[in-house]
Amino acid sequence: MTQNSPQVVVTPPSICNSPTLRKELSDRFPQASFNPLGRYMNEEELIHFAGETEALLIGRDDMTDKILSALPDLKFIAKYGVGLDNIDQEALERHQVELRWTEGINRRSVAELTLSFMLGLCHNVFRTGADLKQGQWVKEGGRMLQGKTVGIIGCGNIGMEVVRLLQPFECTVWVNDILDRSGFCAETGAEEKKFEEVLRGSDILSLHVPLTDQTSHMIHKNAIHQMRLTAFLINTSRGEVVDQDALKEALLKGTLSGAALDVFAQEPPEDQELLACPNLMVTPHIGGNALEAMEAMARAAFQHLEDYFRK
Repeated sequence: MTQNSPQVVVTPPSICNSPTLRKELSDRFPQASFNPLGRYMNEEELIHFAGETEALLIGRDDMTDKILSALPDLKFIAKYGVGLDNIDQEALERHQVELRWTEGINRRSVAELTLSFMLGLCHNVFRTGADLKQGQWVKEGGRMLQGKTVGIIGCGNIGMEVVRLLQPFECTVWVNDILDRSGFCAETGAEEKKFEEVLRGSDILSLHVPLTDQTSHMIHKNAIHQMRLTAFLINTSRGEVVDQDALKEALLKGTLSGAALDVFAQEPPEDQELLACPNLMVTPHIGGNALEAMEAMARAAFQHLEDYFRK
């Protein structure tokens, strides 16, 4: 692109804070503008920053009707990442703004974090490690992942990758998805099960669904009560998929053995009682943010911008 190239406004801090990625995009779009705040912007900040741009590269920014109404020159959005629950797609259609993203590009990163949660919970790594740092020598080695029944709710790009990573562990893998996954199950040895069967029978329940009206709080108080007392719950999808108050109650009462969360209904989370649960492992929404995944997501978004302006 030349100096006459269109302006592109970039908001994701992961891109804006990376000299390598900034240079790569600036080489293609010399007039690119990068978010200087080191965090995602609120509506008013984004409106002011975007100005009269024709193209946005966004990440977890909320893309609302209010923002789109305030940006009449906006014609194109490239999405960094794979989740679309922050984007009002009906508003995009009304304002005739095109959206492009690359599905499943960070699936391996999220799947690897999920596997690390499974191993860490099973082998009691997180709790005993925290105890040791407090001067407590507690030799409770947990149990092996090998041979356990693992339930996968949502068998899309990430769920499938988790199933593949589990194959050396000789687990019984049950999957539940709104789509027919019989072909994938025949290939991998997983079994399709009803949602309630997966809840009741899994030693480990791992969530890999998008956030929709149907999945919001799908793991509610009654669902948790159906799980085994010895079971573990893992959520690397979206925080709102789990009723966090119900999860906290189960962890505190011991009606669920443990959980690991990479995502929260409010980010950063403010429920200190939940975070303090000794049988809960938490990470700050890093599942898809391994360096390799971050760079792949950014470059996919860069390519979408180039493709749009070359059409």
